[in-house]
Amino acid sequence: MTYEARRHAYLDGAFESRAVHAGQYPDEHNGSVSMPIYQSATFERPVVLAGGYDYSRIANPTRSALEECLANLEGGARASATASGMAAITTTVLTLCRTGGHVVLPDNTYGGTWDLFSRLLPQWGMGFTTVATSDLDAVRAAIGPNTQLIWCESPSNPNLDISDIGAIAAIAHEAGALCVVDGTFASPFLQQPLALGADVVIHAATKFLGGHSDLNGGAIVSSTPELGERLAYAVGAFGTMAPAMDSWLVLRGIKTLPVRMRQICANAMRVAEHLQAHPRVVRVNYPGLVDHPGHELAKRQMSDFGGVVSFVVDGDIEATARVCAGTELFTLAVSLGGIESLIQHPAKMTHCTTPGTEVAVEDSLLRLAVGLESADELIADLDAALGLD
Repeated sequence: MTYEARRHAYLDGAFESRAVHAGQYPDEHNGSVSMPIYQSATFERPVVLAGGYDYSRIANPTRSALEECLANLEGGARASATASGMAAITTTVLTLCRTGGHVVLPDNTYGGTWDLFSRLLPQWGMGFTTVATSDLDAVRAAIGPNTQLIWCESPSNPNLDISDIGAIAAIAHEAGALCVVDGTFASPFLQQPLALGADVVIHAATKFLGGHSDLNGGAIVSSTPELGERLAYAVGAFGTMAPAMDSWLVLRGIKTLPVRMRQICANAMRVAEHLQAHPRVVRVNYPGLVDHPGHELAKRQMSDFGGVVSFVVDGDIEATARVCAGTELFTLAVSLGGIESLIQHPAKMTHCTTPGTEVAVEDSLLRLAVGLESADELIADLDAALGLD
């Protein structure tokens, strides 16, 4: 069987097979097994009216392969690969909202998303209301006559709140709005928001999709061809597209996404359970814990609970900072979803612009991005750091 035939044979197969084969177009002339990197800004046309590729800002074969793969894994009609997660968010919002529009925004959300809505979008006349999207009554109450989007993060960053994606999508549609889900913390392997009713799902492909902390990328996947066409046109017009090299790196990372996520989730559960019993930990946020408020909902809409754990240290901000400084196996750095484990202080790092706002996080909160190292050694590293005076 040729690689092309094999690729088509498994486009409707298990996630693991699709992660390896969806969107892959090996070089038919040389027989490469891996999708080539088309590191070209422009493409020759045999005649003026010929179709095909023209200019890499509009479309590139490597990026197209990634987009086909992403659409397949999310069960979407069309995907667009962008230069970063924030490029995906910005393109989505500016494309789907009109001047004077209103967005319902989670009160626990990524710091970059908050910066966009609070500091930049108001100059275009756009407003927003922050609510706990886990509270469906609060979501309904926040909707106004000009609400165009309900934004959802589930699990959320950094408190790991869980929102009912299907119910929020239904509320949005009843109000004539769209539901957009940031699914970065789950990845398509653990959760498919479009199947739950969302209109658009976005990802920071930098994280679990890429998986190796060596690229910046984003993804937008739409539920309908019409939405997909609007967003794809906007990516080209705004110039927010993913470069060929980063597209190839995401494609490579996706091939091992299922294997990585299984081990990362197992490690994260071990770490969360250990921290929950630690005398210097006040609270652990991880939806896999049975006492997490969103545990049962997470079980219904996710296949596992993810690789991000956050927890509140029993101490002030200086004591919390010493925990960060005291780890050796955990690296003090932002981001998540890579093979290595990271620790960071949201209030002073990813969410440093939020103090005093409705989306502020606690000074004693730490966020862990659990990787592939030994769970026993990760736990020992945290124990040592938490034991520091």
